[in-house]
Amino acid sequence: MTKRVVLIGHPVAHSLSGAMQQAAFDAAGIAAQYEQWDRTSLALAAAIAEIRGDDFLGANVTIPHKERVVPLMDRLTEEAQATGAVNTITREARRLVGHNTDVAGFSIALDKLVGRQKMPRHAVVLGAGGGARAVVYGLIRAGFQRVVIFNRHLHRAEGLVKHFGRSASHMELRAMPWHDSVVESELAKTKILINSTSIGLTRDESPVPAEIIPGDLLVLDLIYNRTRFLRDAEAAGCTVMDGETMLLHQGAAAFSLWTGQTAPLDVMATALAEARAGGLRSAEGEPTGEPIADAAGEAAASAAG
Repeated sequence: MTKRVVLIGHPVAHSLSGAMQQAAFDAAGIAAQYEQWDRTSLALAAAIAEIRGDDFLGANVTIPHKERVVPLMDRLTEEAQATGAVNTITREARRLVGHNTDVAGFSIALDKLVGRQKMPRHAVVLGAGGGARAVVYGLIRAGFQRVVIFNRHLHRAEGLVKHFGRSASHMELRAMPWHDSVVESELAKTKILINSTSIGLTRDESPVPAEIIPGDLLVLDLIYNRTRFLRDAEAAGCTVMDGETMLLHQGAAAFSLWTGQTAPLDVMATALAEARAGGLRSAEGEPTGEPIADAAGEAAASAAG
């Protein structure tokens, strides 16, 4: 019997995950079909109930449901519990286990971005949604000493800081008002800048003005695209990376959880490149806080699923 894996989100039509995972299943000789389910918040519980069936291997979860799906799980892994967000679901009989493979994907991306340099200890994160939670937890685990979070709605950033209060007790984790002057001041003190918002996905715009980006930063955009933010940062002299590495490796981790097999990374990377060339963009990322944020405006970066 062909097994099923689904991506649950709203929207999902532009996701790269389907092409990547289906190519992996086919290459590994696994009889599985990857489907995309566009489900609103009202339909989320019914969708989760459905994947308890024996014909499912599991699921991916993307925005706006990464945090909303947490109470619907029977068990959470350490990363899912720590972040308060789930992007991958596996089955244990009819019990559902929530995982967060975004953390693993981000950690690999961070290592590649830093390269042979000494790992920095200060970072600025833009955004406070599910992807940002994986980023912040990854920075905490990497031993960062100071992380500043900016979000258009300050209370969401403050909520993220509160969530990580215990695990971040050894460091300075702060939420600050998103004003260009405040961002500029913090960028002058940091080495890592990470965009986990969807700003720049659907329009050629950047979350921060080009003129306030210092030229010595390491810059990661979770959006799987050559955004204006990355172009501006590169023009300023920064080392930049888009969300491809994070997307690939969180997907590989999910594949292994569903199948018990090592993911065919080369096959998955090729499928991503072909899907991108065909115009698809990842569905993962965080709300911008604009009026369209619960629909297409929430479609964003490569934080997985």
